[in-house]
Amino acid sequence: MRLRFTKMHGQGNDFVMIDGIRQPFTLTKNQISFLADRHFGIGCDQLLVVEKTTRADVDFRYRIFNADGGEVEQCGNGARCFARFVREEGLTDKAEIRVETLSGIIVPRIEANGDVTVNMGAPRFMPEDIPMKVDGKAANAVYGIEVAGKVRAVSALSMGNPHAVQVVENIDSAPVTTEGPLIENSPLFPNRVNAGYMQIVARDHIRLRVWERGAGETLACGSGACAAVVAGIRLGKLGPAVRVSTRGGDLTISWQGDGAPVMLSGAATTVYRGEINLDEEKSINQGACIAYV
Repeated sequence: MRLRFTKMHGQGNDFVMIDGIRQPFTLTKNQISFLADRHFGIGCDQLLVVEKTTRADVDFRYRIFNADGGEVEQCGNGARCFARFVREEGLTDKAEIRVETLSGIIVPRIEANGDVTVNMGAPRFMPEDIPMKVDGKAANAVYGIEVAGKVRAVSALSMGNPHAVQVVENIDSAPVTTEGPLIENSPLFPNRVNAGYMQIVARDHIRLRVWERGAGETLACGSGACAAVVAGIRLGKLGPAVRVSTRGGDLTISWQGDGAPVMLSGAATTVYRGEINLDEEKSINQGACIAYV
């Protein structure tokens, strides 16, 4: 099976984009995991698929698969790349598109300068919406959870996908790679969780690292940036518009408070297009071949 793809990234958070409208999308979990492998496959944090929608009020259906092959609900940086992809591939001529995801409708908009802004919807804080196994909602949705014998204060919320954000003194020394996997797989989060580490620089600037469920630490996480800013605003530490510095670059997040949507803005970059000759046997035995175009 020959599969056409496009490699894209948003602030280093990288994606394999698949046009599932003009070619069939029938990949197995093993094949997706193989494509995401940085040594034997193409390499990516997530694989994103454009599909036709059956709804009259949206333009496309958008599916997201983590590097481990599992399908998830939301990806902010991926949504920005998605918008650029459907325009560059001639699938739409709209500057603003409505997209169906597992977590609901999102509305990316391509700006005049080429950046993409995404209405990520309103954050949710009730434990059953995250989901999180606790009795009752804590003040400002901040919970003490035990991690490696220590209690960490995390802000838990959903941006269409689950996040647990903590404030740290310095993200360079934060235990992202050691405690992040433990938080991701905590029994408190039945669908696992993205673990964010936020350093507050000023009321309009934070630094951020995120351990993403099913992908590990990524260079940037759009929904994680949204979750961090929301958490910081609710804690009274941030203003309504914040620059988020990730290891892959800067994002801009704005939020006007409870009930309002979170707006995410930043660049989306096409790296290259290609084809891969893929079948189940080759995907397991690392025998696929990529042809660049």
